Amino acid sequence: MKTNRKTYFFCGIGGSGMSSIAQVLNHNGHEILGSDRNFDQNKGLAARDLLLSLGIKLFPQNGSGLCSTIDELIVSTAVEDSIPDVQQAKLKNIPIVKRAQILAEIFNESSCGIAVGGTSGKSTVTGMIGHILMHSGKNPTVINGAEMLNSNSSEYSGSVYCNDGDLTVIEADESDGTIEYYRPDIGVITNISLDHKSLDELNELFKNFSKNSTNATVLNFDCPESRKLLKLNQNFTSFSVKNYEADIVAESIKFNDSSIEFNVKEHAFTLNLTGDFNLENALAAIAACSTYGISLSDCAKALTTFSGIKRRLQNLGCVNGVTVIDDFAHNPEKIAATLKTLKRFQKRLLVMFQPHGYAPAHLAKDGLIKAFSNTLDGNDFLVMPNIFYSGGTADKKISSTELINAIKSKGINAEHISDRNQIENCFLSQVDSGDIIVIMGARDDTLTDFATSILRKL
Repeated sequence: MKTNRKTYFFCGIGGSGMSSIAQVLNHNGHEILGSDRNFDQNKGLAARDLLLSLGIKLFPQNGSGLCSTIDELIVSTAVEDSIPDVQQAKLKNIPIVKRAQILAEIFNESSCGIAVGGTSGKSTVTGMIGHILMHSGKNPTVINGAEMLNSNSSEYSGSVYCNDGDLTVIEADESDGTIEYYRPDIGVITNISLDHKSLDELNELFKNFSKNSTNATVLNFDCPESRKLLKLNQNFTSFSVKNYEADIVAESIKFNDSSIEFNVKEHAFTLNLTGDFNLENALAAIAACSTYGISLSDCAKALTTFSGIKRRLQNLGCVNGVTVIDDFAHNPEKIAATLKTLKRFQKRLLVMFQPHGYAPAHLAKDGLIKAFSNTLDGNDFLVMPNIFYSGGTADKKISSTELINAIKSKGINAEHISDRNQIENCFLSQVDSGDIIVIMGARDDTLTDFATSILRKL
């Protein structure tokens, strides 16, 4: 997709979602500039160096990069008016555009688009669809919100595939309501559950998303909220792990230690990931790709080589019999799914979960308490540091201590420890061979560094 050349400035360009869009626009011939406070603090230097290698110009996040030649300032919903870049853009009358708006512009201009929405599994399903389409020679542009481990490009980050065709696959976020911007040929709804917004709000958003999907909507038949959308006068492709009324159904399912085997319409599939949720993710991707016209046999061949998504139940390694898992789970459904999968191995879990913001933690309070208390047992150990706070005017009406006390009252061994060094020492002092250490949480890029540090010291 080549359009009239523009100059874009990305405020917060280091984030995976923002970086992906910036790289695609750069690939399409636009001039890209940007800033990121992490770069100013000498963090995320690999991401910084990659952007510089593409010819993207970076500036301190102090407004100095905002010149009159810039056509648009691109910001995420997390960027506040107090940031100097935003203030300078307003002074210079530079249009300020949300990340989702520019993503929708790129996506809606493509000849064919597949958008993946839903409460859980979006990044994995987006990665799976992109991998199947790449494997099938379709060369899609893929804009994901997380790093795809199959990406072997030395030029671009793992969260994006830059190609020159007119097929585009994106992860479509519903957390800020912007999912309604997209006009997909095929819209995928992985599931609908409480996260960021109330169920009533989410159902309305996904209903409109489904209506905007011009060719078909791929729906999770096993999700009660998703299934309600079947009543709309639309074309649907449904998937299920248990209901033969669906179009794509998994049969002869076998869960191994590190893989899942199953059949779809007598085609044998092997997925080298584990977890019930990854089986659902695979079925969503198969449904979307078969709707697009990819054969089930080609889907099966491609998924055999799919490696997964960074921080989605990612096994960082095993040292002295101790496995370290890095996981993005942050809402009750995702947390429960991850822990249930790991408990299948019948090993003790040492879990650190960092809540990812005061508003989400308050909204999901009861669900978080239930997720941990229903999945962990008396041998496991849960630690929560303080709620992750990235600045702004958040209402701090909940704390990790409040969550921990409620979970402890359910009989779970749990503590609030604010200092990461203390958490690391706590884990290292009591871990035994055969245990699994799990680092969970969203938004904070340093969680992977923390997990890796623990692995090195085992």
